[in-house]
Amino acid sequence: MTNDPKPFEVRNRHFDRLFNTPGLMWLGQNTNHFSPHPAVVKAMLEAIEREEYHAYAPPVGFEELRTLILEDLGLPEQSVLVTDGAVEALYNVCHTVCTPGTHFVTTDPGWKWPIHFAQAAGATTTEIPIYDPGHGYKLTVAQLEAAVTDKTKLIYLVDPNNPLGTCYTRDEIEAFTRIARSVDAYFMHDCTYAHFADEHTLAARFYPERTFTIYSFSKWLGVAGLRVGAVVAHPDLIQRLAAAPPNNLGSNVISQRAAIAGLRTKREWFPEINRRQRRNQAEIVKAVATVPGLSVAVYPSQANFLVVECVDAGVKPEALCDAYRAEGIMIRQGTYHTPRFGHRFVKVSTTVPEAWADAFCERLPAMVDKARTLKEVAPLF
Repeated sequence: MTNDPKPFEVRNRHFDRLFNTPGLMWLGQNTNHFSPHPAVVKAMLEAIEREEYHAYAPPVGFEELRTLILEDLGLPEQSVLVTDGAVEALYNVCHTVCTPGTHFVTTDPGWKWPIHFAQAAGATTTEIPIYDPGHGYKLTVAQLEAAVTDKTKLIYLVDPNNPLGTCYTRDEIEAFTRIARSVDAYFMHDCTYAHFADEHTLAARFYPERTFTIYSFSKWLGVAGLRVGAVVAHPDLIQRLAAAPPNNLGSNVISQRAAIAGLRTKREWFPEINRRQRRNQAEIVKAVATVPGLSVAVYPSQANFLVVECVDAGVKPEALCDAYRAEGIMIRQGTYHTPRFGHRFVKVSTTVPEAWADAFCERLPAMVDKARTLKEVAPLF
């Protein structure tokens, strides 16, 4: 038996070091570092002062929050299960729907964890490659038609795509749900980044009886560390998810109070957040254009990040991440999302103070030069 630390220990220590690095500029996790509306902070402080944390919250969420989520989505006939972050919602759906012998379909790149959840539940998985400028870095109807079978139980689409930032049209979403219905599959529409898109169409509008809509507060509201999200679906589906959820004692009371305040004030606060992150996107695109071999795959991104291609510059993504880490800036290597295409790019988050984005831009030429000289890079996750 070896005394070497297990991979989960190494991974946790890595992120513990990042979290405890004073002044670290977080440009790698799509987290929103703009200050929220004052009402959000006030709601949390008041809940603490009232000592609401002594009691469990209602098992599927505060009724006011559930109502506000449905209003925000425009899905009044659906139901809501509030979860400890959107990840828990994804986990619950995958473990409820996927069973041994079933088939799970998603895109490559995409967000990797639902693949692991489906596999842990016994499903086989298919990742459809979409890193292709010829198709606009998007899943095509023909690709999905070719991938599904009579065993397909769950189709997972993160839209806008993480990490590419592409968003699907109404016609595309309608076609995808038609394919799901044709094989009697469920459709899991991960709308974590929908608030940043110019236009966004919900799959639940076309396939309400079998669509799970995944809702997150981590990105648009900027409360990733509070862990609050939701899954929205037909009441019969929510009944299945609520029968044996990962947490049957209600999600964090303080987090839910923040979410309620965020939804109440969203119209007066969030448009400025999106304007600022689009400003950061524009500055990064200009900086990338000055470095030979670098390019931005999708612009403007319909989410709060950009994919910066570095393969033609002869730079390994991990080396570029390591160079920036020494400068107190975290960006994400492509292999986090996709082993197949990860050697091509890094991902840079844009819901950050303008000074952080500018620091990334100012250092970019020097960081590329430094990355070319790095022979060994510590493990990244």
